[in-house]
Parts: sequence; structure tokens; C-alpha cells
Amino acid sequence: MNTPPSGASHDHAPHLYEHQAPREPARPVRAVGSAAAHTTTRLADEFFYLAHDDQTGRPRLFESATAHGLAAALLAELYREGRVTFEGRHVRVLNASPPKDWLQHFVLDRLVAEPRHTATRTWLAFLATTACEQVATRMWQLGLLRPEQVGRLWRHRTVYVPTDVNTAAWSWARLSFQLRNYHPLTAFDQTLAGLALHTQLDPILLDGTPLAVRAFLRHQVDQVPAPLRDLLADLGAVVGGAVLSHRTS
Repeated sequence: MNTPPSGASHDHAPHLYEHQAPREPARPVRAVGSAAAHTTTRLADEFFYLAHDDQTGRPRLFESATAHGLAAALLAELYREGRVTFEGRHVRVLNASPPKDWLQHFVLDRLVAEPRHTATRTWLAFLATTACEQVATRMWQLGLLRPEQVGRLWRHRTVYVPTDVNTAAWSWARLSFQLRNYHPLTAFDQTLAGLALHTQLDPILLDGTPLAVRAFLRHQVDQVPAPLRDLLADLGAVVGGAVLSHRTS
């Protein structure tokens, strides 16, 4: 049984957590070729790269911000696939046909199975409990990451290290260059930048830039469609609350 992240409230959706987490398929043989041969076009994959060091795989954000950012990215992937939309503070399924991607399929199945629970923040909290491991697994299957054990004895943990530094650094370099030079972002990168902004990754991404660059980032993020603005607003509220809890704990 899944348990919500620390500090998350789900009293209004008690049996959302009664469902077992979607299980990813058995790990397949990795795709032939190097990671550099794959161009990731999935928001959650690219946000995973942004949120982790491109050489060591160490996180740039605290765990809750990364997890909720990945949860929002998975929901945004379904929006881009035309499967869901966001209205106010709620998620609405538009098309229940399964996507080709196994992780998008599992997330959509969860949404379809719980039609009474539509609050976006509820789904962000629920998906955040498994998003990191599931997105990392999807990227591992493409040969983009490799798991490594770090730490000593009983304190060891798994870090997912990029298999190709250039591939891992591309998302960061692309966004940073375009924003610092006031280049308009593509629709995809506007959403990716929104995930960075609302998980408070932007001070690291734009370190050393004048305030005008940060204003340009906010302007670009404001160009995303209204449903995605609603999703990002909920993400920002959830992460903001988690940051306050993190700082005072």
C-alpha cells in the first residue's frame, strides 16, 4: 500500500491510497545503442535531468520538490497526449484509451479508476510517492540512466547516474542559454521551464543572471495554455508548502 509523502493530507480521498501503486513491467534488455542516440522528448525525463546533476546523478532539489515536479510532469505528458485536461484545481480525463508509453498508461489507469477524486493536488501527492522510481526506471529502460549504490552499510541508497553526460546536460544547457539570451521558448520548453520555476529550481538554473532574465522566464511560462497554468499553480502551491515545512523541520 502506498503512503502519502510526509505532511500530505488525503483525508478527503481516503481510499485513493488503498490501490497498490502501478507496477512497471519487468526490466527489459536495454535498447541497443548509446544513450546519446536517444533524444528524450518526455517532460518527466527532461525534468529528471534538470533536477539531478548531469555527472553524479545527485539531486539538485530536496526530495519532495523533485517528486512533486515529476508527478506534475507525468500529468503534463498526458495533457500533451490529449488524454487529460486541467480545469480550475481539478483533473479531467478526456480520452481513456491507453497511451503507448507504459508509464503514461499506468498514470492514466489510476485517474480512470478513481473518477470521484479529481483534485489536482490530491493526484500530485499520490503520484509523487512513486514518480521518482518510475521515471528513473523508464529512463533506465532506454539506457539513459544506470543505478548506483552510494553510502555505507545500512545507509546506502540508489542514485541514478546518467550514462551520457552530454545527453543529461542538454536540457539544462538549452533552457539556460535560451533564457539568458532572451530567446523565445518552444511550447515544450515553456512547460519544462514552468516545472523548474514552480519547483524553485530556477535560482540554480539562472544563477548569476539579472532580474530581467528571471522576469523573462516568468513571461515565457505564462505563455503555456490555461490548463497547464492551472497544473503549474497547484504544483507551486504544493512545493511552496513543502519548502516551508522543510525549512522549519
